Amino acid sequence: MDHEATVKGVGASTDDEGRGAPVVIIEARSEFIPIFVSPDQAQSMQLALEGEPFERPLTHDLFVEMVAEFGAAIDRVRIDDLADGTFYAKIDAEQYLNGERKQAVFDARPSDGIALALRVDCPLIMSNAVIDEAGRPREAFDTSDDDTDTDTDTGSGSDSGPGPTFGGR
Repeated sequence: MDHEATVKGVGASTDDEGRGAPVVIIEARSEFIPIFVSPDQAQSMQLALEGEPFERPLTHDLFVEMVAEFGAAIDRVRIDDLADGTFYAKIDAEQYLNGERKQAVFDARPSDGIALALRVDCPLIMSNAVIDEAGRPREAFDTSDDDTDTDTDTGSGSDSGPGPTFGGR
């Protein structure tokens, strides 16, 4: 079974030594799923959450424009597998040519799929198997930080802080 998911925030995971890594927090089935991403991907997602355009189009913005120019649309993004600590995703798209609907499915990194879903406001779907393996209760996340105010409930990206922190992985 699949579940609709929402991006709760983009932040930093910290280890016992205080080193951080960018992470996006997804909520599905009342559980939080942390997905580690690159700093560039985290920035792209945060800008999409805030609705702030970058001064020049980022790769995800360019991709969305190109897809639309070719008469296609992204229907949904599915995070459907987790193997050896790596998440896998698919992007479901459609295109109309001469009145005929053509469907396509593309393999994608979840970080790219999430960044695109945030831009086109399409459903983000997560499989039960992924949630079962990677989901954690809200209490597993330390959202307090001495220097910033963060809140995993915003989803809007309106926080000025770095977002939720997931400690001690």
